[in-house]
Amino acid sequence: MSAKQITVQALIAADAQKVWDYYNNPEHITKWNFASDDWQCPHAANDMRPGGKYSARMEAKDGSWGFDFEAIYDNVVEGKEFTYTIADGRKVHVRFNDQGNQTEAVVAFDAEDQNPVEMQQGGWQAILDNFKKYAESH
Repeated sequence: MSAKQITVQALIAADAQKVWDYYNNPEHITKWNFASDDWQCPHAANDMRPGGKYSARMEAKDGSWGFDFEAIYDNVVEGKEFTYTIADGRKVHVRFNDQGNQTEAVVAFDAEDQNPVEMQQGGWQAILDNFKKYAESH
């Protein structure tokens, strides 16, 4: 297991409460949780409490490939930040920094050993950028 941690971030033109809700509500997660337009997130569930489970189905729209992303929450500070452990044991820390009418979203995660760090960073950044686009347009 790699000890390398990767960080991605985005500044979203929305208040922190809206950003929190859009990032964590399954109704919204299914609308932004993919890295490109040829992918989709047809299902998401989120029991946001320590010990609660997060799950999201991510798949290519043409049905050629897909996977279930699952994690268990370690800590949740409502409206501010949370940490979870992915099914493979890697840790993720997400925090939202309230900047008035803007919110900085910062996601730090343990790299996995199967793909290059740059590819992982690019994928997670693309998903966060898709979130930003969704949150700012709704």
